[in-house]
Amino acid sequence: MEELNHSEEAIMRILWDISEGVVHDVIARLPAPKPPYTTVSSTIRLLEKKGYVKHKAYGKTHVYFPAIERDVYARKTFSEIVQHYFDGSPKNVVSFLVQEKALNPEEIEELHKLIESYRKA
Repeated sequence: MEELNHSEEAIMRILWDISEGVVHDVIARLPAPKPPYTTVSSTIRLLEKKGYVKHKAYGKTHVYFPAIERDVYARKTFSEIVQHYFDGSPKNVVSFLVQEKALNPEEIEELHKLIESYRKA
């Protein structure tokens, strides 16, 4: 699975949210300033070549839909982030989140409960 750039990932998020749609549906959900139709269309076709998107043709109209699920992409991307930025260590990820104060007390408590339930299993 090839990596996605920022604009490709933004389009994939939209397709995951809407399940399927034409280029105009994607453009309607992009933030302003809206890119040209041809730019979005080209990006979607590139996503199709990369295996992320498929389409159904109705005459000249193409309806696009995700070829992979969001959670599959998230798992792969998160694994790469852990590998590249945290030496492959989930502990380093949690340590980073704690040091950056990215977790509130309730989330920390939930993590404690998850860890305890995992230990008991």
